[in-house]
Amino acid sequence: MNKCLKIVGCFLLLDFFLLTSLWGQMNVAHQKGIVSGEVWKDTDGNVINAHGGGILFNNGKYYWFGEHRPSSGFTTQVGVTCYSSTDLRNWKYEGVALAVSDETGSDIEKGCIIERPKVIYNQKTGKYVMWFHLELKGRGYGPSRAGVAVSDTPAGPYRFIRSGRVNPGVYPLNMTREEQELTWNPKEYEWWTPEWRKAVDKGMFVKRDLEGGQMSRDMTLFVDDDGKAYHIYSSEENLTLHIAELSDDYLSHTGKYIRIFPGGHNEAPAIFKKDGTYWMIASGCTGWEPNEARLMTASSILGEWSQLPNPCVGKDAKITFGGQSTYILPLKDGGYMFMADAWRPKSLSDSRYIWLPVRFNEKGIPFIEWVDKW
Repeated sequence: MNKCLKIVGCFLLLDFFLLTSLWGQMNVAHQKGIVSGEVWKDTDGNVINAHGGGILFNNGKYYWFGEHRPSSGFTTQVGVTCYSSTDLRNWKYEGVALAVSDETGSDIEKGCIIERPKVIYNQKTGKYVMWFHLELKGRGYGPSRAGVAVSDTPAGPYRFIRSGRVNPGVYPLNMTREEQELTWNPKEYEWWTPEWRKAVDKGMFVKRDLEGGQMSRDMTLFVDDDGKAYHIYSSEENLTLHIAELSDDYLSHTGKYIRIFPGGHNEAPAIFKKDGTYWMIASGCTGWEPNEARLMTASSILGEWSQLPNPCVGKDAKITFGGQSTYILPLKDGGYMFMADAWRPKSLSDSRYIWLPVRFNEKGIPFIEWVDKW
């Protein structure tokens, strides 16, 4: 009798564990909302590792690309990961879209730094094009390059093409002839003095980097209604944002670019367009610490840009709810989603994701407010 009870008890215990496991899998596979700042897992139950990323919507499916970050350290050991979803809540791991190389001396050699990967689709060529911020192995943040890769399918694998600085030998469209003819010695200026700030405004660092090309760090991509694509990146020692037009195949730059807010110290740009108006959200430069977001707007992407107050409202608005902008995704219902990273530099793989709806006030100006679940 006791033996029978023990057997029954074992079966009951086994059933309990099976049900618990099944319930856990159901919870993983059927997320009913977006809850920012929590640990997010894919449909296999593994923690999603796709930081500083962006999303491509293609043929009814969302593809999320991001940095695979290590549990310790800051260099790239794996590459760019890809996840897919039909509802923005339940994400399937598609694998490594762009892997680092084991080849010594490769631009994307294991141990380099790959950040802010973004993917866009080229209607003319039928190719998927990835751009990213790249730092060569062992060189810190000195190289400040833009890298490009291409694939025949959205999830990849992507084939690395090249990296380099942007638009060598070319002046910005909005840099005057007088400014182009000025000569500078940056070593003569003490940073953050009025004289230094004036020199930055007039293009001192553009002139310094003219021959080799402009620095490109935190970046995003944008495809306009006419199919033209733009590379937006933090340049000039992270002091000034540049907006550069890409070639028709999206694999290089045309030489047309502008500087916006010289000396503004903006990074982490995220851009969208609504009713003919361009909006951009960026952050200040405070390392891994969150800061107050900046809102910018223009009626022409290569035209004049103006700056507006912080688009975040409510509690923790002055630190962007603990995050830093990375992308703004247009939604199928006509809305927009703000994507940010809540960085944890002690273990970057544990950094969290903040995704919030973009709303608009009575004047049509976008704002972002914290939502616990949506």
